[in-house]
Amino acid sequence: MGSHELTRRSGASAPQAQVRRSPAPPAYEPPAKAAKPERPALHDKAAAPVMVKMPPPAGVRLAQICWVLSLVVGAIAVGYLFVIRQSIDPDIEAIVREVDASRPAETVSTAADIVFWCVFGALVTVLLVQITSLVSFNNRRNNARWWMLGVLLLLAVTVLAARQFVAVGDRGVPLDRLLLIQLGLSGLGLLFSVIPAALRWTRRKHDIRRGSPGSPSAEF
Repeated sequence: MGSHELTRRSGASAPQAQVRRSPAPPAYEPPAKAAKPERPALHDKAAAPVMVKMPPPAGVRLAQICWVLSLVVGAIAVGYLFVIRQSIDPDIEAIVREVDASRPAETVSTAADIVFWCVFGALVTVLLVQITSLVSFNNRRNNARWWMLGVLLLLAVTVLAARQFVAVGDRGVPLDRLLLIQLGLSGLGLLFSVIPAALRWTRRKHDIRRGSPGSPSAEF
């Protein structure tokens, strides 16, 4: 008899067959995100230079303020001269007539108009050249100060001509004051622009920061 039949007759339970279970697969873990690379230290002297926007020295700012004010005053003077043109025509004609009293009235009037528009055009030209020179100075061009010196000399000659021919009579007094203020502010701006700190600012061309990233302070 087989072993299974003997076991059934004796009443003992048959041994169960052992089942091999494969180990459970490990839980899914998402891959770790790659860490972001650290930013290079700005205080490292070996690091590449960084271009920054630094405030200009005080001398540069004062020069810019003086030149801008000079432009504003000059524009006011030009506008005022155009407004008072009709009222100062007799005074200009009187000055022309003093040169040669034998000239007819029509010739004197034409000469007075020529004098007026020559002075007016010179003042407008000074303003345009001064604006160009100011832009050149703000862009740190080396020859900007020479342009400003030329503008100052041209303005001085124009002011002398204006005081002689168009800034006459009661209406010419405010024009004379405005032109003198314009000339003074332009000269003051040129003086501020030749301060050593302003010269170094122009020579640098660009602001470059090295080492510690501490806040830059303006120099005078």
